[in-house]
Amino acid sequence: MNAEVTEFIEQITVPWQVQVASKLRELVHESIPEVQERVQYKKPHFLKNGKYAAVISPSKSAVSFTIFNATGLELPDGIFEGPAERKTIKIKEKDTPDYEWLAGLLTQASAEL
Repeated sequence: MNAEVTEFIEQITVPWQVQVASKLRELVHESIPEVQERVQYKKPHFLKNGKYAAVISPSKSAVSFTIFNATGLELPDGIFEGPAERKTIKIKEKDTPDYEWLAGLLTQASAEL
């Protein structure tokens, strides 16, 4: 794990966002064993074979999680935003995301990277 990403997550000032970002980071590492991480464009980016796999992006009211290479994923309407090749879910404070489902999507999306 990259110290810069650890520091980024530790500097988030909203406790529930720290928890969500930490869980998402753990999920990425479990779903993509060979993943590399770095802070780029002021956000934690996760790469497989030099290609973007995911991004965690905290904002004032949510933590956004973007999955790249998402074109082949079957996604329900209304949960994700963005173009076909990358989909973003916004997790808010009272949400209870299905991390296992997200991990499955990430595994599927990153399989061909």
